Amino acid sequence: MDLLNAKNILKEGTFTCVLCKGESFYTSEDRGIKPLVSWYLSGEDFSLYSAADKVVGKGAAFVYLLLQIKNIYADVISESALKLLNNNGLYVEYNKLVPNIINRKGDGICPFEEAVLNVEDKEEAFEIIMDKIEQMVL
Repeated sequence: MDLLNAKNILKEGTFTCVLCKGESFYTSEDRGIKPLVSWYLSGEDFSLYSAADKVVGKGAAFVYLLLQIKNIYADVISESALKLLNNNGLYVEYNKLVPNIINRKGDGICPFEEAVLNVEDKEEAFEIIMDKIEQMVL
């Protein structure tokens, strides 16, 4: 039920991602991995939440694993993200499966997905993601 609610909220509004548990909702209109990282760094317990997201690449998938969500819907998901989530026991629904998430310019792979393509450890992936965020801000 939480996954269906999260999916409906995502589709009805202008949100990029939604976390849902019962009557508790977290939503964001920020693009990319930013809202997921913020939620993770908040230290809140999201382990019983379901998620719905417009785009899930492998970088986002790692952060969802760190958030310990129970299941996820992705409008678009990369093959590497789907494999990672499935290998970690998450139930995943999606609309469109793509080889890779494309960057905003449309001329290559998403920088976060590319940075963690060959990583399997979620803590290592998060360090790489944080380094990448820092590089992009500077």
